[in-house]
Amino acid sequence: MATLLAGKVAIVTGAGRGLGRAHALEFARQGAKVVVNDLGVGLDGREGPGEPAGPAHQVVAEIEHLGGQAVADTHDIATWDGAQALVATALEHFGKLDTLVNNAGFLRDRMLVNLSEQDWDDVIRVHLKGHFLTIRHAGAHWRDQYKFGNLNDARVINTSSGAGLLGSVGQGNYAAAKAGVAALTIQAAAELGRYGVTVNAIAPAARTRMTEGPFSQAMARPDTGFDAMAPENVSPLVVWLGSDRSRAVTGRVFEVEGGRVGVADGWRHGPAADKGARWDPAELDGVIASLLEQAPVPEQIYGA
Repeated sequence: MATLLAGKVAIVTGAGRGLGRAHALEFARQGAKVVVNDLGVGLDGREGPGEPAGPAHQVVAEIEHLGGQAVADTHDIATWDGAQALVATALEHFGKLDTLVNNAGFLRDRMLVNLSEQDWDDVIRVHLKGHFLTIRHAGAHWRDQYKFGNLNDARVINTSSGAGLLGSVGQGNYAAAKAGVAALTIQAAAELGRYGVTVNAIAPAARTRMTEGPFSQAMARPDTGFDAMAPENVSPLVVWLGSDRSRAVTGRVFEVEGGRVGVADGWRHGPAADKGARWDPAELDGVIASLLEQAPVPEQIYGA
């Protein structure tokens, strides 16, 4: 096993399947002790038929087979007590916490005019509130360590999405939640940096239960055998962001797909006009037209 993360303790939420499982396994291969968090629910976040041992326990067994150390956790990270208990699990089993990877989520896709209030609330709850609560409790732990004179060198890696950065037709709840995750990443980086914590996010593209429809045709390249949509392709960046090597990087969102890694450039101040006094509405026709001519053309929304 590699040693990039030797001695580190990491939490990975939603780690029973897909991207989270790939992250947990790669963290273990790189020497980290891993808390594997997963509720084991269905793709839409509702209770499914269940599995005898549960996906979190199955991933722990895989890690132990590799010679690593891991513990399963089935707390609901979108509840105050569940997120607090998740952090406590890491501290009780492994004595510390170095890296938090927020990955848990599910889909309830509908066009806005068909979206129910419950489907909106549930998706916002698990994606955005779930990120907030784990950051809140892990951050409080790291703040306390700082106050006690213990220097932190900690990492948070959040999971946004291209839908959150650009929008995605039929995914209004998911896009809003993931846009919130990107903004929360910037906010948390600014607030937790004083305690020795970096906070970054990824916007991944990979084939998982959530994306098997759009990516069902993505196959391995016949010339190289490289499967660009395999979730394992995303994990090296997550591991790097969770390591000491990323110490100088914070408040960033990275797009990652196959072998491609990029930095997402979010909202920025653009062209402006200042009259120095209050505008009359009729004056704004030409002003707005001029500003839009100067501004970059917006990226196209997914599915448009």
